[in-house]
Amino acid sequence: MTLRPFHLAFPVHDLAAARGFYRDTLGCTEGRSSDHWIDFDFFGHQIVAHLDPAAVPVAVENAVDGHAVPVPHFGIVLTPADWAALAARVAAAGVAFGIAPYTRFAGQAGEQSTMFFRDPSGNALEFKAFGDDAMLFATDAPPVEQAA
Repeated sequence: MTLRPFHLAFPVHDLAAARGFYRDTLGCTEGRSSDHWIDFDFFGHQIVAHLDPAAVPVAVENAVDGHAVPVPHFGIVLTPADWAALAARVAAAGVAFGIAPYTRFAGQAGEQSTMFFRDPSGNALEFKAFGDDAMLFATDAPPVEQAA
């Protein structure tokens, strides 16, 4: 099966801030837009920032590998080199990491590099990379953790 691009629409409270973040900070090409939404090429996938001035991020977190992971979140799996370049780019832009870049599940099935941060509207994003993409759906689950 050929992997097809996904589509995700999400709320933002300020289109100009979203444009600056997704286009300028993350490097996503802008597609179609209106006064109420902007399409972005999110690493080959289509995301659409829809204006909702009252948008408020959800504040739920689940424990994963000793970190409080925000839920919901979205992101992309990059190559290790692209992940490292994005981590440096985001840090240089002064974006605060919710979970700073690190290796999750070190030495276990599913070992991955990961980082979390939020866009200007508070939407949580995760970017990860695997040294071996076959580990993306590894079935050896890590130990069950209690909620933070």
